[in-house]
Amino acid sequence: MTRFLSSRTALVLGCLSGLLFAATPAFAQYSDPIPADPAAPLDDITTRSVLKEHKVLKYAPIREADILWEKRLWRVIDTREKMNLPFIAPESPLFTALSDAIGNGDLTAYADDGFSMPMKKDDAMHLLSRTDTVIVRNMETEQDEVKVVTNSINWENVKRFRIKESWYFDTNTGTLRVRILGIAPLLNVNDESGNFRYEQPLFWIHYPTARPLLASHKAIMHGGNYASTMSWEDLFEMRYFASHILKENNLQDLRLQDYLAGEDLLLASERIEDDLFNREHDLWSW
Repeated sequence: MTRFLSSRTALVLGCLSGLLFAATPAFAQYSDPIPADPAAPLDDITTRSVLKEHKVLKYAPIREADILWEKRLWRVIDTREKMNLPFIAPESPLFTALSDAIGNGDLTAYADDGFSMPMKKDDAMHLLSRTDTVIVRNMETEQDEVKVVTNSINWENVKRFRIKESWYFDTNTGTLRVRILGIAPLLNVNDESGNFRYEQPLFWIHYPTARPLLASHKAIMHGGNYASTMSWEDLFEMRYFASHILKENNLQDLRLQDYLAGEDLLLASERIEDDLFNREHDLWSW
């Protein structure tokens, strides 16, 4: 019996050794990831394709008759706040993703937050650049000359974003929901002396249309996990940002700062937030 077990053990070990020997060439066939551009090495340990192949989930349809209550809000996202630092991460800033998409013709820029005035590509690209005059030395004539140069707007100059959203109570699901309608980068406008005058939206992007593009661009998060596949669409849908309310829909179409200032302005913004989140409870009580 012992001799039989020894023979069987030897046979099993022999089979395993053969399998390992046969598998060795297969493992040896693996090589380093090949970059898309042979002239440039791949700055990674593998080819990343999860975000590029990511498909967004369509919004659930909603009937107008199911909307019991709705409010339009305009918010401001300040990229200098700690929670909003992903907006200005050098590797993947939001402004670069939007401006590149406009330049490639993948997104349409609008001149208003109602998305009724689409901008031509050339007009939008003109807004994304600034002309300036510099004095250069002509080496042939040895004279100073004034030269007009055109520079693209740097993403570091965009400190704030404005978003337009709709909060509504859906009687079909019995829940308070929100959908973002538009995004606009804000740029400071200065006078000739360099003093701040006001800020204006460069353009508006229709967010539902831009969702597939935002889902294919990575948002660099705070967690320190470089393998994270959080996209800009995920960030907005999960509302992983800090903001304050700039305006709510009203008869005069006024912003809060048009009739409030200082502490009253801050308190009004907080009051709207409180009323918003108490709305669901009030509607259930009703």
